[in-house]
Amino acid sequence: MPTRPETETAPLLDVRDLTTYFSLRGSFGSRLIGHEAGSVKAVDGVSFQLRHGEVLGLVGESGSGKTTLGRTILGLADATSGSIRLDGVEIAGLSESAFRPYRRRMQIVFQDPHASLNPAMDLLTAVGHPLVIHGLVTSPEALRAAVGDALTRVGLTPVDRFFGKFPSDLSGGQKQRAVLARAIILGPELLVADEPVSMLDMSVRAKILELMLRLKVELDLTYLYITHDLATAKFFCDRIAIMYLGRIVEIGPTASIFADPKHPYTVSLLKAIPDPDPDRTVPRDLPRGEVPDAVNPPLGCSFHPRCPRAFASCGWEGRDLTDLLERRWTAMAEEEFEQERSVVGDLASMEVASTTASVPAAKGHNGEDVLDLLKRIRQEDPEEPLWTGVRDMTAQGDGVLVAFAEPEEPMLRAVDDVEVACNLFDAVR
Repeated sequence: MPTRPETETAPLLDVRDLTTYFSLRGSFGSRLIGHEAGSVKAVDGVSFQLRHGEVLGLVGESGSGKTTLGRTILGLADATSGSIRLDGVEIAGLSESAFRPYRRRMQIVFQDPHASLNPAMDLLTAVGHPLVIHGLVTSPEALRAAVGDALTRVGLTPVDRFFGKFPSDLSGGQKQRAVLARAIILGPELLVADEPVSMLDMSVRAKILELMLRLKVELDLTYLYITHDLATAKFFCDRIAIMYLGRIVEIGPTASIFADPKHPYTVSLLKAIPDPDPDRTVPRDLPRGEVPDAVNPPLGCSFHPRCPRAFASCGWEGRDLTDLLERRWTAMAEEEFEQERSVVGDLASMEVASTTASVPAAKGHNGEDVLDLLKRIRQEDPEEPLWTGVRDMTAQGDGVLVAFAEPEEPMLRAVDDVEVACNLFDAVR
């Protein structure tokens, strides 16, 4: 098998401050007068390195940006800013023609093997198609030999039996093996595997992952493994990067992530892993709420609205106070809800990212009424993290002005043998 010198330390892939934003199209009228509808911050300042022969897992919930990050690295989505270096060569922003030689060195395995293969192509044609596109075969015999070698490596043998098969003739596991054969036929160095086993039967998943590990050794491959499943990441990855709302919030060796997770989001993900022992109950303590809007992410730490350990400088704002009120009212009996809701006016004005918020009084009430209500809510649940970030509440005639602490945006910093972006580990505190 190919080997690399022990002294080689330069990363195969070096990603720095990478962003990928997707512009939103507003109404025709707003575009006509030049008003922007905003953009989805799918990848929002990501940095990491990937060493030769390493398996790095990108783990996070749906909407965390992990698939967009993989597609941006492969040139399937345009980077908005930042750097992507492959063996020291900058590839971000290259034209399609300039990027094409690098496609041979980087390939992708998609999530759905059923959609990854053209139903009208037999395996000889489908697996060999990349060779034809890049002009690497000169005869049908050479194509047949190369495809046969790739199919043999992924366990689709005897190859003569599979050359003429169509995707509809294959099981899910066989389709994913065919997809892997197509991915390795160009001799790539990097494979981006985007949820490669999530759509397969449980009995097949381990076999495909074992095959991918064997191919890594035989072909000296490097993997960027994208998944929402920490259980498979533990089995498959050397290091794990936890993504949340377009950013890496924790990255480090797999053993360290599992043994001593630092970021509260990582802790929550680990607690969500199902326990196969029906007699053992594990407290889940899953984060409240859902992943926020990537168009207008929270101030400070993006995870703070869901974090049980958030404190004053994590980025509290009016939207968080609205969420608190709505959670409270949802849990109330109808009569209690009507009493409290009648005190507070329309909360739409609080749906902006700001360190101040004006809580309006409803018709027939004033700012003192709203202030009394907010103080009572705080007294009933003083442990609610949001209150740590409230610096002042002042009645102002027809509402209450709430002032929040200045937000601090956490950056990745070394803590033990991992890096974590969390204000709990801010060296200044």
